[in-house]
Amino acid sequence: METLTILKPNLVGFSLFFSVIYLFGYLIIFKDWKEKVRSDASSCIMSLAHGTPAVILSIYSTLQNSQTSFQNLDFSTQNTPFQEMILEYSIAYFLADLLHYFVFYPSDVLFIAHHLATLYVFLTCRFVVHYGAATLITLLVLAEITSPCQNMWSLARYRRIDTPMATKLYEKLSPIFYMLYSLVRGILGPLFVYKMGLAFTSGKADGVISRPMWISWMVVIVSAILVSILWVMNLWVDFFRETQKKQLKKCN
Repeated sequence: METLTILKPNLVGFSLFFSVIYLFGYLIIFKDWKEKVRSDASSCIMSLAHGTPAVILSIYSTLQNSQTSFQNLDFSTQNTPFQEMILEYSIAYFLADLLHYFVFYPSDVLFIAHHLATLYVFLTCRFVVHYGAATLITLLVLAEITSPCQNMWSLARYRRIDTPMATKLYEKLSPIFYMLYSLVRGILGPLFVYKMGLAFTSGKADGVISRPMWISWMVVIVSAILVSILWVMNLWVDFFRETQKKQLKKCN
């Protein structure tokens, strides 16, 4: 019976919600953009619709849950309906964005693997384990807190060749976004994941989350953190390279 509950009204409704937002962006908002970036821009709009609400809902849920903090991670409390609703909201987004990659970028193995791995963690927490949501949605805050800045930066990057305004916005946002992303994904994220690892290995999840399950979660989460760090490092390298080129042009 549990397998059938995956098709819950919330999950179906959220999936339709993100699909409508994507199509609205693709068919209306970005209809005059070049085909190459039109789908990516639509994905950004969908990401904005997910990231900010997910952060707000997750923070509210975390504040209501005294068992979850950087100092104390407790997995003994079963997921609340509100926490599971947040998971379903994120599951619906990743399913919709995964479809975007399957259609437009089927060879982008890294992002497809990232989405599949994230879905694995959220789906098993929501429909198999029924514990651990409090910790995962705290991690979701760290993952999505940079969403508004990242998506504005991405939209500016897509249009920087076509409009001077987008170029200026991209150049101003780049160092701000890189610093914010580096702080969250390079320091706060790893710190929280380290705390998660200590909590798991100390036995706080014993009896509610099996060892193979939490080990698989940790592998996925640590891998995602490492990929994020490598990604932002490459962005910093490109940023300093471009800055150096501009300085050399001024000198000449």
